[in-house]
Amino acid sequence: MAGGPSAAGHDGVDGVFVKICGITSEADALLAAGFGAAAVGFIFAPSPRQMRPADVADIVKRLPLETVTVGVFRDEAPQRVVEIANHAGLKAVQLHGMESAEDTRWIRQRVGATIKAFPAGHRNIDRFDEYGAQFLLIDGANPGSGELFDWRLAEGVDDPSRLIVSGGLDPSNVGRAIAHLRPWGVDVASGVESSPGVKDPGKLRDFVAAVRSAEVDLAVASGGLGDPSPHATVPRRVRERDELFDWQNE
Repeated sequence: MAGGPSAAGHDGVDGVFVKICGITSEADALLAAGFGAAAVGFIFAPSPRQMRPADVADIVKRLPLETVTVGVFRDEAPQRVVEIANHAGLKAVQLHGMESAEDTRWIRQRVGATIKAFPAGHRNIDRFDEYGAQFLLIDGANPGSGELFDWRLAEGVDDPSRLIVSGGLDPSNVGRAIAHLRPWGVDVASGVESSPGVKDPGKLRDFVAAVRSAEVDLAVASGGLGDPSPHATVPRRVRERDELFDWQNE
């Protein structure tokens, strides 16, 4: 991702991938998609935002086809991860625990796409390629707490075009995170909520707008300017990486 991400819009120009996590209702999922988030995440691990697979399946059926639906798991049995993902019609899974490289590879072979999460500074980040996941998510030490981590701990990732940054992001700081790390994507939960599991429309709108503004700033700094639409859908490189969405047409 030389030069960092540029602005994204309906014309398919590359842009920062925005995932809104901790979705607990159809209304919030549709709101996130409507404001331009590329992905919504549903948590199946113990959490104030934990969801039942059957409820998620009902929500997924009503979302725009281009919305990337992600199931978030923590130290779940690999077979159960795949079972839930398939039952709910999810397009990706996010493994947010101490899953082994072997189990992550096994899951990766059976689902559409896999995100492997590590706390910032974790020693296994340097071994990320062994896990076989398409994307690396770096989070704070306490996921869902809304606590920022020291972004210097995410510097030097071998391939930032596979990096998703999470942990304490909100409309006021996501632009700085993008400018500092130039990640492939950003992930937010509590930073756009009015209470745990309840998304705030204004914060959602402002978060996506802040991401698009940061894209424009980077484009200007690099000598180019794309479409700063706040209603971007799935960036082109999401569709191209490992033919991520090919199975949608099967």
